[in-house]
Amino acid sequence: MAVEDKHISYRIYLVAFAIFLMAIAIAVKLTNIQWVEGDYYRKLAKERTVRNFVIPANKGNVYSADGSLLATSIPNYEIRFDAVTPKAESFEKNVKALSDSLASVLGKPSSYFQNELRKARANKNRYYLIARNLSYTEYFKIKGFPLFNLGSNKGGIIIEQETVRKHPIGKIAERTIGYERRNSNGTSDGKGIEWAYRKYLNGKDGNILKQKIAKGQWKPLRDINEVDPQDGYDVISTIDVFIQDIAHHALLKQLEDYQADHGCVVVMETSTGQVKAISNLGRGKDGTYYETTNYAVAESHEPGSTFKLVDLMAILEDKVADTSTVFDSKGGEIRYSGKAVRDSHKGGYGKISLARGFEVSSNTVMVQAVYNNYKNNPSKFVNHVDSYGLNRKLGLDLKGEGMPVIPQPKDKNWSNISLPWMAFGYGVSVTPMQTLTFYNSVANNGVMVKPQFVSEIKEWNKTIKKIDKVVLNPKVCSQETILKLKAVLLNVVKKGTGSKLYSKDFSMAGKTGTAQVNYAKDGGSGKYYASSFVGYFPADQPKYSCIVVVHKPSTVNNNYYGADVAGPVFKRIAQKIFTDAPSTNKIKNLDRKIPKQENNYDSYFVKSQVKSPSIPNVKGMSGMDALALLENLGLKVKVNGIGKVKKQSLQAGQNIVKNTTILLELS
Repeated sequence: MAVEDKHISYRIYLVAFAIFLMAIAIAVKLTNIQWVEGDYYRKLAKERTVRNFVIPANKGNVYSADGSLLATSIPNYEIRFDAVTPKAESFEKNVKALSDSLASVLGKPSSYFQNELRKARANKNRYYLIARNLSYTEYFKIKGFPLFNLGSNKGGIIIEQETVRKHPIGKIAERTIGYERRNSNGTSDGKGIEWAYRKYLNGKDGNILKQKIAKGQWKPLRDINEVDPQDGYDVISTIDVFIQDIAHHALLKQLEDYQADHGCVVVMETSTGQVKAISNLGRGKDGTYYETTNYAVAESHEPGSTFKLVDLMAILEDKVADTSTVFDSKGGEIRYSGKAVRDSHKGGYGKISLARGFEVSSNTVMVQAVYNNYKNNPSKFVNHVDSYGLNRKLGLDLKGEGMPVIPQPKDKNWSNISLPWMAFGYGVSVTPMQTLTFYNSVANNGVMVKPQFVSEIKEWNKTIKKIDKVVLNPKVCSQETILKLKAVLLNVVKKGTGSKLYSKDFSMAGKTGTAQVNYAKDGGSGKYYASSFVGYFPADQPKYSCIVVVHKPSTVNNNYYGADVAGPVFKRIAQKIFTDAPSTNKIKNLDRKIPKQENNYDSYFVKSQVKSPSIPNVKGMSGMDALALLENLGLKVKVNGIGKVKKQSLQAGQNIVKNTTILLELS
């Protein structure tokens, strides 16, 4: 018996010792967690239950030169309810009044909200949806309702905010206005003005602390933000909505008429380089046209005959020939190293002057003029091309500028046909914007200015930064050469390849171009025509320069030449800008107040002060003024078209029902 008791005692001691060791291990572990690794675990617990969320700042607006809104940020709010947070007494005291208030704004009966709120409390729902897609006015009103006005800790209100970017004028100039996109990995990318000027537009983000609640949802810890977001600055673009609308629709009509693949048009102010209109339209699978790629900036291709102005400028500067020098077009065909250069006019033009050769776009004349004078020293000609800046990018603010290609005599791919082919715009590659900049320098008396898309950065009415004109080359050539170039460019329209565009009532100058462009096709290669026209107007005192390029027009009727396809777009734009509104008045009286315009402003302010809860008559008002007025009255506005209000779906004098949609049709 004693032996058995002794064995039992050993077992008890052994168990006690094991328990003692476990207690020591637990104590050591607890000590380690509390004192050694305590900071790590406290931080981990906080990260999993409390997190700092970013509140994106409202981006600044992008405006046109005439004050129209091109891009804006609209805050959208979502309100939810933590039904567990309010005390029973507070909930019962306010639930009826809260339901009545919600019914007045959200359009559902008070009984519906009472039932839903009580159900959410019974189910301990900590994230019940009250409303989403609310405007700031609606959000601010709901935030002040009974119970919700006690805040998130006592009233259970949860507010979520997001910012939506809108383009009020729709798809017009969409690629130039651009966008900025935030990626899931924290980086961002984008295009156009939005991306190029993001450091001004974006502002500074704020942040707010949120605590994790049931079902993986997060709720704010406080009613106020930890750091308030700072709104971005406004960017004033150089785009003129009136000119942009003309250019867009003129290009669209021609693309549709010729069933072309894509095209672009740019209108630039001669003296400043400010881009007043830019449209890039590509054909979709359904046959409709829309802004796809910024072809004017990004697409580098062989320009064809528009490059001949480079030839003429170099020749006149070096005085190796003059506009009166006579060349034989050799029956319309001339060969170099077995390769033929042909004129579009069968049989050629006989013996004609260099100026006339340029005016009728004779390949044989222009090639002879270049090759005969530079064949022994091609670097001299190429150096002229390089000095005009055509061998490098313009350095535009917009991302994605195409790289020009100008063959150099030292290149390994330079051959016997490189120089003659350059003379009529082949074997070289430039973007439409680079070509336009060169032509604009002639219109601007030799001063080459950089194309500019933004004129000013503003904070409300305060100017933060002025974007000044950038001169790329103060004098591309002599004034004597400039005068001769202007004369032949005018004659191209008067009696040359652009004679179909001539009007005795309005002067234009420019150059037609037709090039065969190589492209990939089903693993092989193919060719299509690119038709172009580039020039300026009025010819005597240039105000604007313009380029039109249309790719792959239909060749069914053999009308794929620049004068037939691109020229009419140029003419339509020029006449709309100046013939419809005489240039003398527009230029000399820019600062003069227009009575009709002043009346429109006065009318808007009178209507905006009306306190009667009825729908105003906005017919005849500008679309943007009508939009602002009606939204401030609590209506939701949808707009079709551009210009002034022609029709409104809700009649003037009707009582206003908040959140009712009104449709405005603009002229």
